[in-house]
Amino acid sequence: MIKVLKAGFYSTIQDKGRFGFASFGVPFSGVMDAYSADLANSILNNPVTNAVLEITFGGCVFKFLNTTTICISGADFSPKLNDKPILLNSKIRVQKDDVLSFGKINFGVRCYLAVSGGIDSPIVLNSRSQFKNVTFNFKINDGDIIPIKQQPKEFFSSKSSIKIHKAHFSSEILECYVGPEFDWLSTTQKEKLFTDIFTISKNNNRMGYQLNEILNNKLPQLLTSSVLPGTVQLTPSGKLILLTRDCQITGGYPRILQLSENSINRLSQKTTNNVIKFTLKSHLS
Repeated sequence: MIKVLKAGFYSTIQDKGRFGFASFGVPFSGVMDAYSADLANSILNNPVTNAVLEITFGGCVFKFLNTTTICISGADFSPKLNDKPILLNSKIRVQKDDVLSFGKINFGVRCYLAVSGGIDSPIVLNSRSQFKNVTFNFKINDGDIIPIKQQPKEFFSSKSSIKIHKAHFSSEILECYVGPEFDWLSTTQKEKLFTDIFTISKNNNRMGYQLNEILNNKLPQLLTSSVLPGTVQLTPSGKLILLTRDCQITGGYPRILQLSENSINRLSQKTTNNVIKFTLKSHLS
């Protein structure tokens, strides 16, 4: 088990998400950056469907109540085990009463803590992903005890780590497909959409990211229609909203773009004042 000594800014238990309940208004949820979460689980030989801790901006402190093996992937928040720096993307053996902490932010927004065997929190609607009004808590809190599965003792630490694609954190490019209402845009609006650089506003979270720049439009109103993580909506005021994992399942704004899965992952590692640029991806590529 893991005791939460300090929960940090916003940390949650997440797996691949909650599917098959959209008709009841239940969002998909799941890890924001599936690339990094999958990497952490894979290094431990866990199924990628195992639940992990998603940690936003660090600031967490955890005490392990039993021996296990962990891996941390994604953003670099200077992790330390018993005040000694540890590697990202590597197997780390943790002993009973060891303390894991996170400090200085070096890059990224979200990191993932995987444990050998996975987190063993309650399954609600076929998922362990925390979400308000679905699970008992929508995030972890100071003093929580997080159950984990026990694994054989042969797991070991490694002094080597797997190299990651730096572009996952540094690239400004978000690949996307055309959305259902893309052709409602004029030629000028389409050109602006793919030539301008956009800035992420302070309004960004697990539900969606708003951009500062405006795309002026007089598009007709849209009846409420289905939306997905990665849907890019255009409001009457010209605001662009990029929906993410905890987004609603329907929306009334024109859906002009749909981010690729890779771009959703990449977006999750960006924050206020970071810049992005849309590029159109062929359905055949």
